[in-house]
Amino acid sequence: MLYSNLSDLPELLALRHTLHRYPELSGQETETAHRIGTHLQKYKPDQLLTGLGGTGVAAIFHGENPGGPTILFRAELDALPIAETNTDLAHLSEYEGKGHKCGHDGHMTILTALGSMLHQQRPARGKVVLLYQPAEENGAGAWAVLQDKRFEKEIKPDYVFALHNLPGKPLHQVVIRHNVFAAASTGMIVTYQGKPSHAAEPENGLNPGPAMAETILAFEEIIQNKKQFQDLTLLTIIHARLGEIAFGTNPGFATVMATLRSYQPDDLQKLKELAKQQVLAIATAHKLEHTIEFTEEFPATQNHNTEVEIVRSAARELELAVEEAVQPFRWSEDFGHFTARYKGALFGLGAGTAQPQLHHSDYDFPDELIPTGAALFYGILQKILRQ
Repeated sequence: MLYSNLSDLPELLALRHTLHRYPELSGQETETAHRIGTHLQKYKPDQLLTGLGGTGVAAIFHGENPGGPTILFRAELDALPIAETNTDLAHLSEYEGKGHKCGHDGHMTILTALGSMLHQQRPARGKVVLLYQPAEENGAGAWAVLQDKRFEKEIKPDYVFALHNLPGKPLHQVVIRHNVFAAASTGMIVTYQGKPSHAAEPENGLNPGPAMAETILAFEEIIQNKKQFQDLTLLTIIHARLGEIAFGTNPGFATVMATLRSYQPDDLQKLKELAKQQVLAIATAHKLEHTIEFTEEFPATQNHNTEVEIVRSAARELELAVEEAVQPFRWSEDFGHFTARYKGALFGLGAGTAQPQLHHSDYDFPDELIPTGAALFYGILQKILRQ
């Protein structure tokens, strides 16, 4: 077991708690990236790239011998706009309304612990990249990193791996899945523009309220017809707004926002088209101008079968329990941008059956997973190099 290699575990735990205390939202992770870069310097990476895709950081460790594969392991830099309610934490967030409620502080620390291992024992060959990616929570970060010219020039991996902690699963259990691991999703914003008027003279305006209500019902009808989709497909209305709060005004605009989600990419595309058709028909019927915008688009995370088996084998060598998920996870992860281009896999690491769920205000990453995750990443690396 490689757990004993983490002689600096107390420092790593202190890093995790510091990252937790100073959370930063998607695209704003400047301070977080600086902390990570500063800590990584002590492990003497051969290259340290900063500003990747915005605020991303990549530490590159060369093997002892030239040649061999480039293996990338990824963690996320960003936190969430969620205030903490577990106020008994010694490392409570210093930033009001912001918190590491998805465990990215722990994921970053696991990756940094892997850097500590690589400093103590370089891989026999090849190249290992520790990527700290910005803006995972809004789906923009992975794509931005891939568009950075330095990624193709300096990194260009042969393999990509990432993990996500999973509350509700036994602590340290490894959760794998072939093919789709996490769902595709996108946000949809529909706006209707009518004509405002005095509330006493509604006949002089064009109120989009009826169109807004019809849209909500039409979206619900689409998703109820499950036979038109191959697999799980969801449409969730997350916000609706009609005009301003003014009792003297007949409103002239309306907004409907929804999250579209599916396991299969074709189903998501079909859902988008069906929703757009309904919006166009409703806008035409009510003589309203309209716009449709899609935002925070996440592809499905498609795992590669051989790489899933590498994860399984590495977990078994570490005597970790392995569970194969029957269904993909409903949440989305922009790591799918990486597995769409490179061989790799996203897998889960159990965070405990009593742990509050991800994105809950009382969640906190379990420190016990740091040596486990780092050892598992190192084991995956060794498996590939022995092939």
